[in-house]
Amino acid sequence: MDKRLQLLGLAQRAGKVVTGEEAVLRAIRSGQAAAVILAEDASDNTRKRFTDKCSYYDVPLWHMGTRTELGRAIGKPERVVIALTDPGFARAMRQKAE
Repeated sequence: MDKRLQLLGLAQRAGKVVTGEEAVLRAIRSGQAAAVILAEDASDNTRKRFTDKCSYYDVPLWHMGTRTELGRAIGKPERVVIALTDPGFARAMRQKAE
């Protein structure tokens, strides 16, 4: 988990991260999102919304960390949902998860 959070911070510094529910939904719909990360403590409504959207648009969705851990990883306040817009970072994140 620690390596994935470090990678998330690197993606943020590279400008390859979109945060916030509406911004992430726009990224999913426009095809910019290579992967979506949802906090494990997200509400049921948020979890369902992003599960359905990612399934429909065929975007990988991972549940990882708490909202506090995700926010800290990218140097921002609490974040519930994060989209990676770079396929390379998404691929590296998937490899770290395995």
